[in-house]
Amino acid sequence: MRAPNPIHHPSKSGAAEDDPDPTRPTMPGMGMSVAAGMRKKGLGVRPWLVLDASGQTQVVEAGKHAIMRRTGLPARDLRILDPLLSYPSTVLGRERAIVINLEHIKAIITAQEVLLLNSRDPSVTPFIDELQRRLLRHHQATTKPAKTQDKEGNGEESNWYDMEEAEADAQLRRVVGGNDEDEATGKQGLDENRDALKVLPFEFVALEACLEAACSCLENEARTLEQEAHPALDKLTSKISTLNLERVRQIKSRLVAITGRVQKVRDELEHLLDDDEDMAEMYLTEKLVQQHFENSTTSSLSESEDMDHEAPRRDMDDRIPTEISLEASGGSSNFDGDLQNPDNPQHQFLSRDSHGTTSSSTHSAMGKDLDVEELEMLLEAYFVQIDGTLNKLSTLREYVDDTEDYINIMLDDKQNHLLQMGVMLTTATLVVSAFVVIAGIFGMNIKIELFDSEKAGMREFMWTVGGSTGGTIFLYVIAIGWCKHKRLLE
Repeated sequence: MRAPNPIHHPSKSGAAEDDPDPTRPTMPGMGMSVAAGMRKKGLGVRPWLVLDASGQTQVVEAGKHAIMRRTGLPARDLRILDPLLSYPSTVLGRERAIVINLEHIKAIITAQEVLLLNSRDPSVTPFIDELQRRLLRHHQATTKPAKTQDKEGNGEESNWYDMEEAEADAQLRRVVGGNDEDEATGKQGLDENRDALKVLPFEFVALEACLEAACSCLENEARTLEQEAHPALDKLTSKISTLNLERVRQIKSRLVAITGRVQKVRDELEHLLDDDEDMAEMYLTEKLVQQHFENSTTSSLSESEDMDHEAPRRDMDDRIPTEISLEASGGSSNFDGDLQNPDNPQHQFLSRDSHGTTSSSTHSAMGKDLDVEELEMLLEAYFVQIDGTLNKLSTLREYVDDTEDYINIMLDDKQNHLLQMGVMLTTATLVVSAFVVIAGIFGMNIKIELFDSEKAGMREFMWTVGGSTGGTIFLYVIAIGWCKHKRLLE
């Protein structure tokens, strides 16, 4: 019997490939799922601008996992750089990288390169140019090219290190013209000058550029806001209007926003300065060199251990017949005593092994205790700058608050005048009501001598009206005088 032909069921993923007519419309649900999958897949890939140690740039399309493998960062730290998420200013030191999220700068700094996320932002372009110049100077200072190459290079930027070194040598030659003590002192001063010319590590050069760009950006915004705020506040003081109040409201909103950003950067720098362990984590070059040193030390120790294992084994093979003959002749030998003997190869091997372990652990302990003075001085410089910007904004905030208090005082004064006017009008209405009462009384349909034309005339009528009016004015003056006496009116 022939086996039945197998029925091939095309999978969903290969439906487009097996379809003989790819132009025909597909199912709506399937098209939406494929488009959503492609869109979800494309979200993780972003363009990164990579700057190497020599300042050369290269745009790399990389996803989240590729960046994690390249920098050793967890996904949680990469979310800080996500432009779709709103994270405050942050500086994180990790095992192999430093994560920078300062204002418009979103970068990852390693011991050998810098990765920028938003390199296409126009506000980041000046920072990229400055970072390239700094990295180029750092590369030339660390490699120390020949003077002829420096002259053919970038002029003053390329040979700045050699100019300072030549100046130090000239100082030494001037001192050498004296006695031997002056010469020794001059050499010591030259060594100190060369130590002072020590170049920062690569990661600190990039970190300094990021801090300078962020602090300068905030300082420029604060200066611009200050220049706009003072005329607007002065104009509002002179004339209170809806337009002036709206301008001051916008300025105050910008002031609150900038103050919050500056305060966050200041708090981040203060946190780093207070924690030496976080600063020690940022010594990427030091950790990389220490790792290479430990690897080379481990390999050399393993080779020496292999060689030392072979030498005692040969000596033990040679000594076994001798020990057997001594035991046969009644002699005694103490194996523990032989191990304590310094001439014994086994004692030398054990001593060497223990010494190697002790030195390795000591080096590891010393490696953890890094000197963070260099990074601390760098961070303190920009901490002072950002603190000055914050003080400037605080002064402007106090000026705005003082202006608001002055405006409120002016409004309260006007409100007091309106209240006084209301009291005076209310008093006048009260005394006029008394005159109306008199007029109402005379309007009653009653018979009195004043209404008799034979006994009263125009004279009596004028005396009645005049007396009522005078009485009303007298009552009003008495009421106002009493209010001023009680200090209800000015």
